[in-house]
Amino acid sequence: MTKDQKTPAKRLAGDRPRRRDIALSVSIGVVVMLVLAVAGELSAGAFLGGATAFIALGLVYYLTALTTAEPNPRPASVNAPRDLEAEASVTMLERLPIPVLLIGAGGRIERANPAARTFLGLGAERGLLSTVLRQPRVLEAVSAALRGDRGATVEYSTLAPLESHVRAYVEPIRLSAPGPMPFRAMLVLADDTNSKRAERMRADFLANASHELRTPLASLAGFIETLSGPARDDEEARDRFLEIMTVQTERMRRLINDLLSLSRVEMNEHMPPTGSVDLDNLTLDVSEALAPVAASRNIIVDIDEAGTEGGAQVRGDRDQLYEVVENLIQNAIKYSPDGSRVKVSVRYGVSRDSAEHLGARIDPDSGRLTLTAPALDPDARFGVVRVQDQGGGIERRYLPRLAERFFRVDGQKSGPTSGTGLGLAIVKHIVNRHRGGFTVESAPEIGSVFTVFFPVATAVKPVETLEATPRNDIAAP
Repeated sequence: MTKDQKTPAKRLAGDRPRRRDIALSVSIGVVVMLVLAVAGELSAGAFLGGATAFIALGLVYYLTALTTAEPNPRPASVNAPRDLEAEASVTMLERLPIPVLLIGAGGRIERANPAARTFLGLGAERGLLSTVLRQPRVLEAVSAALRGDRGATVEYSTLAPLESHVRAYVEPIRLSAPGPMPFRAMLVLADDTNSKRAERMRADFLANASHELRTPLASLAGFIETLSGPARDDEEARDRFLEIMTVQTERMRRLINDLLSLSRVEMNEHMPPTGSVDLDNLTLDVSEALAPVAASRNIIVDIDEAGTEGGAQVRGDRDQLYEVVENLIQNAIKYSPDGSRVKVSVRYGVSRDSAEHLGARIDPDSGRLTLTAPALDPDARFGVVRVQDQGGGIERRYLPRLAERFFRVDGQKSGPTSGTGLGLAIVKHIVNRHRGGFTVESAPEIGSVFTVFFPVATAVKPVETLEATPRNDIAAP
């Protein structure tokens, strides 16, 4: 403590009355009255009364004036700057958008800002770090920092419930407080999911695009060479080659569009949408847009919206949900025989279990698989879209691979209705982003049923009645 810091404390101590001063004042008063009594100016009774009064007043003054004063007042000016700095640090820490934690002895969380509590799912109680962050390398770095070792940077990844990549920075902090454990560990978590996904998607895009585009490009190059040489004057061959070149060009266009769509979905998959979409209107819009395609093959598309009066509002991005429903109905039309029927059902306010098992099985021996599903919550309610076709069906062994990139079932890899193999992969990633579910049921020679469901936008009364009659048909003329 400096001289300037001592001065206010000494001044306050000097302002307090001391016992010696009180005793001296009382003694002077008694001596003066004693002299007056000896001189005959005061009687013996007056002397005794005055002396008693002086002593009593001195005692009262001591008990009131001395004991009510602060014995050791704390000079506010000494610690004020330090307190202001601490308050500013705490405020800045609370407002940081990145997770920051202070870890104390034994790995116990002593402080966590709001971003850290949200990121790790911390409640009001702050327990052990190991109970909320099960990453051995991060816990080892924290333990080393608590021993006073150098800081470390640790990268880790998680796959459930969604894929994420995190970079953890750990630094030791030595406190001035006395005690056997003077060190604390500062843990900062940085989310690198976006950058890692962007890097991986660039690599995947180049690899997948080069692989899938190689065949149509080779075909185009061969036809161009043929038309420039031997078939230069062959009109019949030229028309046939140009028709094939048009088909290959269209295939490349679809492939590029699907790759770009998949990349956009994967980029934002960890960020759930905040909008609201009416499944009724969206399904009708998709069906009307695909009506000419269905009519060209005399396929009837039945739309069943029973149980959704008043709208079926779900949380979601309309463009992405439109793409999901469009993919499912388009696939149903594409792989159904001419003159068949595609049934589309919309339900609202059903539980997760009811959404996964909506309707009766299409065949006792059919295969059924959930490709992705939301977290278990008995109170959660969902809006459901179910698409059933009368196509050739899919063998049970192929069901787990339906949502893989570029996977196509044998018999669907060529021909006029061949796809890019990315449609169901796009559906799965969009459903994941919406925290919904995606199931498939199929039986060879009977058909397939694809079901997607999304969390409702508002609380609704549970609806478990699944059987209903079609309310609207979009049929071929």
